[in-house]
Amino acid sequence: MATPYGDASFHTENNKQFAEDVAEATDGEVTITVHSGGSLIAHGEIKPSVRRGTVQVGEIFLSTLSNDDPIFEIDTLPGVAGSYEQALALWQATKPMITDIFAEEGLMPLYAVTWPAQGIYTAEPLEDPDQFEGLRVRAPNINTQRFVQNLGGSPTETEESDIPTAFSTGRVDAMITSSSTGNSMTAWDYLSHYTEANLWLPKNIVFVNKRTFDQLDDETQQAVLDAAAEAEERGWQMSRDDNEASLDALRENGITVTTPNDEVAAALQEAGDTLFEDWQSRASDDAKAVLDEYRDSLDEQ
Repeated sequence: MATPYGDASFHTENNKQFAEDVAEATDGEVTITVHSGGSLIAHGEIKPSVRRGTVQVGEIFLSTLSNDDPIFEIDTLPGVAGSYEQALALWQATKPMITDIFAEEGLMPLYAVTWPAQGIYTAEPLEDPDQFEGLRVRAPNINTQRFVQNLGGSPTETEESDIPTAFSTGRVDAMITSSSTGNSMTAWDYLSHYTEANLWLPKNIVFVNKRTFDQLDDETQQAVLDAAAEAEERGWQMSRDDNEASLDALRENGITVTTPNDEVAAALQEAGDTLFEDWQSRASDDAKAVLDEYRDSLDEQ
């Protein structure tokens, strides 16, 4: 199993527990070795590698697939899902379509786990929207890059493992990411402020080569699926817990944690609205229908 995330990430901890559960449930007939931190395969090559069968299982940041279909970036649209409950409902609504797209490439999702809500790390207090002008911001996917551009900033794609180097060499000045990543990457070494903007709750997805999965007998397949279901439920709770622990760690290490003032909040909203309009112009009727169904489900709650 290839993952771009390091051992300090709760996602990796969850994946390792999944691997242990599979081994135990199958009496050691199926073993999964988790290669973390991009040590086996770079992030961008994980999906193609699983598709080819070079590795059997992979984990990626779901929205990195936005060039394949706009449905993959729906969880990085501001205002669509602003809480864990909504993020889970969004995953449940989009899972059938995502599963179908994966199946066309010989892949099968096993589970998806959300990150905590995304915020903005800066070296100075974020008090004026004009501060975004020309600001070099680490943006891990194309939708975040568009969002940064809408704010007037200059997006820079940087893998999580490369964050410290990017700041130390001056490639980036700020970053949009979660409390969890800020904690695991010791953001206090190069930044001093975290604006808890609650922009969106993006997901990682873990998937398997379908041909490999189909070679397992029915009982073993069910054992893997049961362990995956447990990993998904456990992972979402780990995300909640990690968010709280990470916010505490940021504060304890000197990061000032605030919420956006009215001016900054208005700029973020405007940039988000533009992002959503762009998504609407590119999304298929099926993707739009999924979003409508998701929103209808929220209204019924």
